[in-house]
Amino acid sequence: MITVYNTLGRVHQSFEPLEEGRVRMYVCGPTVQSAPHIGHGRCAVAFDVIRRYLVWRGWDVLFVQNITDVDDKIINRAAELRVTTEALVAEMTERFLTSYRRLGVLDPDITPAATRHIPEMIELIGRLVSRGLAYASGGDVYFRVRALEGYGKLSGRNVDELRIGARVEPGVDKEDPLDFALWKGAKPGEPSWPSPWGDGRPGWHIECSAMSAKYLGLPFDIHAGGADLIFPHHENEIAQSEGATDGPFARYWLHNGMVNLGGEKLSKSTGHIVDLAEAIETYGGPVVRLFLLRAAYRSPIEYSGDSLGDARAGLDRLRSFVRRAPASSEPDAATLDRFVASMEDDFNTPEALGALFETVRRGNARLDRGDDAGSLIGAVREVAGVLGIDLGGGGLEGLEEPLTELAARYEVEAGSAEDMVRRLVAARTAARQSRDWSRADAIRDDMAGAGIVIEDSADGVRWYRR
Repeated sequence: MITVYNTLGRVHQSFEPLEEGRVRMYVCGPTVQSAPHIGHGRCAVAFDVIRRYLVWRGWDVLFVQNITDVDDKIINRAAELRVTTEALVAEMTERFLTSYRRLGVLDPDITPAATRHIPEMIELIGRLVSRGLAYASGGDVYFRVRALEGYGKLSGRNVDELRIGARVEPGVDKEDPLDFALWKGAKPGEPSWPSPWGDGRPGWHIECSAMSAKYLGLPFDIHAGGADLIFPHHENEIAQSEGATDGPFARYWLHNGMVNLGGEKLSKSTGHIVDLAEAIETYGGPVVRLFLLRAAYRSPIEYSGDSLGDARAGLDRLRSFVRRAPASSEPDAATLDRFVASMEDDFNTPEALGALFETVRRGNARLDRGDDAGSLIGAVREVAGVLGIDLGGGGLEGLEEPLTELAARYEVEAGSAEDMVRRLVAARTAARQSRDWSRADAIRDDMAGAGIVIEDSADGVRWYRR
């Protein structure tokens, strides 16, 4: 039985999805005003692993992650760069998606963009106005925080505490300083849409309430995101959604910890950041991913060159082990049992990695004695696959283009880098079996030129990146 820490109530509890065999999961995605930093990577990897594990355990997971493509920060940044908001959003969205994929993060099942769901947001705001939980003022629409009983239940704050030193949104036409914007009246030169309250655009919080309800229904199982979103963003999502329906919104709230640099939290607002693409370029996506998994997802993690160097050494150790011999068809049960026990304790990836490296130690000892370690290698590959750690032989970042060229040259189907390597290896094997030595040698040599080494042994064919 999986146990999770639910921010709603701040308790550890058993995870039981509403629908047997199916999990509905929403993760707050990025606001795409600038390039992603390592903190964005932390969030993406944390919930990608949870998704992968749930699927591996047999659940059908519907995974939704939004893109915030209209926001004050986007508008201000576009004006600063003298580009359109559409051009800025397109460029930055592609940067996010590219970096996430290089980290081994699976694409969401659904990636809704805020600007494509304005009607759903207007409809939700209208319901809140009709219930007296929201009001129009000065071209804007605000949510009445004091009108909803239980506001603050996620963050553990009460309304009176929020009045003192509160982090509140500006607005001269509010009834109460704590009220937050659902709709913002149009300003010259800014994107806007028609609404019953005049032209304008949605507030930040309303988009996730509208889009999660559309694609997952209410209530749904898991709502996730960074710990910095607990208040006000997630608190306000709950207020909007439950205020409009009189029913629960999301049942389990999971939040990842922050990435620190020199003891300080990374933040775009302070400029204290590590560019995600640069980190991946320097260390490689699999190394950055392994680094991020070395801390429990709810804990903070310190970014440093030493930590990334340790992760690189660990990845090399894993890859060296699985190259030593072929895997068995049945992975080692003890390793898998320990992995399951770790992950079912609130997705404890440090403990899971401990199980992985202990298996590597035992497996290397067996191989050094000349004993069989196929089941241990199989277990390492299985666990690494669930964690999204690329053991394909050295990581294939940056090889998509040359491999695609080779796939076309040797008439094999294109696909992911690893799929193309496997198909090219299979094409070489087929050539050898038909005694077409020139074709087999050409495939081997061309792959070597692309950085992929093929080794033939009595146990079969293995490959790895040089």
